[in-house]
Amino acid sequence: MSFLYALPGAVAEGLIWGLMAIGVYISFKILDIADLTVDGSICTGACVCAVCLAAGLPVVLCVVLSFIAGMLAGTVTGLLHTALGIPAILAGILTQLMLYSVNLLTLGGKSLMAVDHRSNTVLLHMSNNPKAIVVAGIIIALMIIALWRFFYTEIGLTLKSTGDNPNMSRAQGVNVKLNRVVGLAISNGIVALAGALLAQYKGSANINDGRG
Repeated sequence: MSFLYALPGAVAEGLIWGLMAIGVYISFKILDIADLTVDGSICTGACVCAVCLAAGLPVVLCVVLSFIAGMLAGTVTGLLHTALGIPAILAGILTQLMLYSVNLLTLGGKSLMAVDHRSNTVLLHMSNNPKAIVVAGIIIALMIIALWRFFYTEIGLTLKSTGDNPNMSRAQGVNVKLNRVVGLAISNGIVALAGALLAQYKGSANINDGRG
């Protein structure tokens, strides 16, 4: 019976981690880059969401801002890799380390910020797991549909070709460096979106969220 009682919460949180896995899939499988920025960008999404909610911003805007913050983190990794010639895995580690300070600054120097679902409107929370499962499921379904359509556009196809064979893509006139930056930005934006949902679900943003 304890397993059945724990199942809704496990499914709800698993869907949020599944959204993060979609972001990791883009960098790891499509771009063929082992990007470690995600350890920091998921925390960035959580921190930005928590701070924006505390400031009284609408929850949808908070989630969008978290997504944008994650995209900026991915862009930094992409530029370190493409513009400065730093190996991709090292560029991700550098950005991840920088994000620790950024996240701490975002939280106002505190290691944790609470997200009170009673005084703030949130999309999902562990106090209502059935609703959390539905909301997380809808967001994941919309994300999958959006990515499926995106990767059949000209830009999406060049992104996939960049990961499959960068030399051939470059020979066909594809800007491989730009595609890597764009791909890492999208990947980390989705990861940060998962972080924003995770902060709402568990009711807090912690500076150690996403470690490992």
